[in-house]
Amino acid sequence: MTTDAPEHMSAEEFRRAGYAVIDWLAEYYERVDSLPVFPQVSPGEIRACLPDAPPAEGEPFTTILADLDHIVLPGLMHWQSPNFFGYFPANTSPPSILGDLASSGLGVQGMLWQTSPACTEIETQVLDWLIDMLDLPEKFKSTTQRGGGVIQDTASSATLCALLAAREHVSEITARERGLDPDLRAYCSEETHSSMEKAMSIAGFGREKLRKIATDNQLAMDSARLTEAIVNDRAQGLKPFFVCATVGTTSSLAIDPVEAIGAICARHELWLHVDAAMAGTAALCPEFRHINAGLALADSYCFNPHKWMLTNFDCDCFYVADREPLIRALTVMPEYLRNEATQGGEAIDYRDWQIPLGRRFRAMKLWFVIRSYGVRGLQAFVRHHIGLAEEFEGWIEADPAFELVIPRSLNLVCFRKRGHDDDNRALLRRLNESGRIFLTHTVIDGRYCLRFCIGQTYTERSHVERAWQLIREI
Repeated sequence: MTTDAPEHMSAEEFRRAGYAVIDWLAEYYERVDSLPVFPQVSPGEIRACLPDAPPAEGEPFTTILADLDHIVLPGLMHWQSPNFFGYFPANTSPPSILGDLASSGLGVQGMLWQTSPACTEIETQVLDWLIDMLDLPEKFKSTTQRGGGVIQDTASSATLCALLAAREHVSEITARERGLDPDLRAYCSEETHSSMEKAMSIAGFGREKLRKIATDNQLAMDSARLTEAIVNDRAQGLKPFFVCATVGTTSSLAIDPVEAIGAICARHELWLHVDAAMAGTAALCPEFRHINAGLALADSYCFNPHKWMLTNFDCDCFYVADREPLIRALTVMPEYLRNEATQGGEAIDYRDWQIPLGRRFRAMKLWFVIRSYGVRGLQAFVRHHIGLAEEFEGWIEADPAFELVIPRSLNLVCFRKRGHDDDNRALLRRLNESGRIFLTHTVIDGRYCLRFCIGQTYTERSHVERAWQLIREI
């Protein structure tokens, strides 16, 4: 039985619809400053706008596009608003959007070199570029024939892949075939991102096998406590094998002493993974490269261009000094994937560097961004935000009604209104309900405080100044 194929857009219809989407996005960026940053809807309100059943017949594209205004926009947190100061940014830029559009239009499935050589080789080259741009250790470059980089979706996936690679490294390939050694132990700080706990669960270790090390007064991992935990575990017959250090924690952007931690890992033969998801971008600027201290001792490293490098979500750059444990942990070779390039070892197959088999052409948007802005443009972007954060920090220090909870780190300021935690909770709620700005909170040394992170693409001094005025008014 055969049936007629559905009617597709003609090339001309596709062109008109595409222009309409670009026009809509361009207008969105022109007006996003005026939109409420925080969604002004209740749970279930958006779904109630949708029909109970899908349409039996196709609808005109103009009708679909109109619902972006009527249904989608009211239910969005506007992450691209210049008044967004919460969490960490997830910024984007016109070149990144266009790169992602090109990637989506090409519809590449880049699981093997053979399935699209350009997808693989552009990714390899762009990640090598970033090593020079950020002044990362040369051992992470693909040209060393041992190291290399790959684009993951997020730092959470990078942490999981690093953990799996470390497991294979310590087990000498037996773990993937025979399962886990129950005596293995991993370490992170009390401020490490929750993705470390999640990775321990997914990888089958269990969260109880993760030791959380206390931090110092700057909320960075206490390296002496790390040594103590490793020695104590070894004395009990356990097998320490992995440490996750953070360059820029989620709560306060604290920077762990990677150099000291790396020396401990080298002495005890532990895998060191460094997560610089947010802060890593700052190393574009030579004056901020102190955040790279100790990376020469790391076995793996990651940072997210989708946070602070004008590249839309998702895009995490993950590097390993030795690719073999990673590939051993993740490779499976069914007959239907065998090909000459893979068998001959002539090419990189990134399917072996990640959890899923399939992969998008994520490097396209990163390639567009780097080429469009250039190194100097990206450096100026970082310096602009850090300068604004420094100025905001000064305003906090000069106002007796407010206090810094911890010294500013790069583009993040943690502050609070002097008084009770309930006062600060109320302040945050009223700020966000106003729709004029959006902030998030954390708890430092038992004190509730507000986080003010400056990293959105179009944020200027005027937006920061208006935010400060609103904070004082409320």
